[in-house]
Amino acid sequence: MIKHIVMWNLRGDTDQAKARAIELLKRSFESLRGRIPGLLHLEIGVDSSRIDYACDVVLYSEFESQAALDAYALHPEHLRVKQELADLRIARHQVDYRVEPV
Repeated sequence: MIKHIVMWNLRGDTDQAKARAIELLKRSFESLRGRIPGLLHLEIGVDSSRIDYACDVVLYSEFESQAALDAYALHPEHLRVKQELADLRIARHQVDYRVEPV
């Protein structure tokens, strides 16, 4: 299994503008559930710490294999979400790692 974790800081001059951006990102990624072959789990977390070095949002997802993650990167639904959200982010961080069966 491959775990794919992405964290973003989003645009927003006010708390309301940032909250709208977070909600749009959340809805967009949640729309991928059940549409991407090999995507086993997907969740979106919104930071509650409000510390200055925290990211605003995290995507935690699990894929059955590296091939499934690679296919996700080019899947039309994922590309749609990337296009919808292109102007929202000001920073992005990513970690992918393999988990061996126990």
